[in-house]
Amino acid sequence: MITPVTLHSAATATTPPLLLRPWCTDDVAALVQAYRDPVLRRATGSPVESEEDCLRWVQDQGRGWATGARLGFAVLEEAVDAAPPRLVGNVVLKGVASGKPSAEVGYWTAAHARGRGVAPRALEALTGWAFAVFRSDGLECLELLHQVDNAASCRVAEKSGYALDGILPAFPPAYPLDGHRHVRRASA
Repeated sequence: MITPVTLHSAATATTPPLLLRPWCTDDVAALVQAYRDPVLRRATGSPVESEEDCLRWVQDQGRGWATGARLGFAVLEEAVDAAPPRLVGNVVLKGVASGKPSAEVGYWTAAHARGRGVAPRALEALTGWAFAVFRSDGLECLELLHQVDNAASCRVAEKSGYALDGILPAFPPAYPLDGHRHVRRASA
């Protein structure tokens, strides 16, 4: 089991700080709202359509932490006033417990938070933590995969120092289009 942690990304001149923490059942209502976005539903491929689906998804995230197979973080914008933090996305580290020299990262951003730099900031926090914690276990690189038609993910990868490393062939039905593989090495 990997001990759950909380990560932070500092505020910028135009955006509040981000808090990255493991998913919990208190996130279900916000997750339901986020998954009402057809763009998110299409990009993630997860059949999350109801409160029950979201609860199962959150519970799956907890099991991922317990096994070390999938370390998912809810990404929240911290309010500058007394308001509670607001869900703006998700970042995940997959396969780091496998002992292989590479692992995979993934993310999504809620519709109301897109275009404000949430994904690159959250991904940078996750990347720095992953290399700091797992490099001594042999982690040498992180991979970021997306379909070729997802230009926004390509921009996030580039902003986050993940260089385009190759084209992946389509694998229908789950991946009907070719994909990009971006890589960031620990030494970068």
